[in-house]
Amino acid sequence: MSDIIGYKIQQIIDNGPYVQITLTEDVQLEPISQKQLVMESVSKKLDQETKQQVMPLLEAILQSQPTIKIKNYQHTSIAITMPKNRYDKMGRPQVGEKLQVDLKKI
Repeated sequence: MSDIIGYKIQQIIDNGPYVQITLTEDVQLEPISQKQLVMESVSKKLDQETKQQVMPLLEAILQSQPTIKIKNYQHTSIAITMPKNRYDKMGRPQVGEKLQVDLKKI
């Protein structure tokens, strides 16, 4: 696993001598259908014999439901406060730009 993680700048607050940057993980999310989440959740709760009886019925019920794509991921968020001159030395990154955080150095 890599110790360098990409973060996207969400907010910058300039308080004069200090700058506060709020970062969130820059991850690519894959859409997951609500049907898939329900099927997986029910499947985990049932034994094999009950699963064989219930899953076809559940799938038939969910087929008639509209498919809703949702994205499911808990983002890590970081707020960093630093002296303004250090922010200037970083090249004054702006909202929407990406930064890499090396966890070995934290």
